[in-house]
Amino acid sequence: MIKNSADIDAKESINKDDNSNTIKSLFLKEISCPVCKNSFRTASVKVNAPRIASRDSDLFIRYSVINPYLYEVWLCPTCGYAALKVDFSKIREFQIKLIKEKITPKWVNREYDIPFTEKIAIERYKLALLNALVIESKSSTKAMICLKIAWMYRLLMDEANEKNYIKQSLVAFNDTFINEKLPVYGLDRFSIMFLIGELHRRIGEDSLALRWFSEVITSIGAPQKVKEMARDGKDKIRRY
Repeated sequence: MIKNSADIDAKESINKDDNSNTIKSLFLKEISCPVCKNSFRTASVKVNAPRIASRDSDLFIRYSVINPYLYEVWLCPTCGYAALKVDFSKIREFQIKLIKEKITPKWVNREYDIPFTEKIAIERYKLALLNALVIESKSSTKAMICLKIAWMYRLLMDEANEKNYIKQSLVAFNDTFINEKLPVYGLDRFSIMFLIGELHRRIGEDSLALRWFSEVITSIGAPQKVKEMARDGKDKIRRY
């Protein structure tokens, strides 16, 4: 639940006396929960607010001013249903039943200060991951949530937890590649092949990384940009 604040005006914009760019980049979005049908408001990033500062080799984008990754989980304060915002409404009847049986009875609402921090984002992503496990979401969903948790730990410079969630993401991405219809989350077959290789590289599994990078480079249908990313990955392994 988002804490009530006198800073929220009738237009549901968020303002504070310090005129923070971060706060000005946020607004409260009205959401209807597909599980319990209650409405709630959640902090969201204005469309034109994010500014890309740089990109990491595993597709993580670093932003200045406001980090939209911090706000990618929607969490119903009434029933405890949490999911990535792109998946929030994509829930089936049997999954709704599972939420009501296994999540809601144990749910204790919590409040979050605005703006969200990396630690708050991690907690919300982990709640989304718990929901994904309970409702038997596809491996691609679990892979993306775990990867984004890893990215949040990267921002906190917590290498141990970052690698732990990269490993969990890898397991799910491998299953995604084998068993799911692609693309998923904007990632086509070749992007996922590269990403699997890059994640292996980041946890020190160089031989597996090289195998995936080589698969990308030798694939006839792979876009040139993805091939170049795979070559860069191979070069990093050779240099270090």
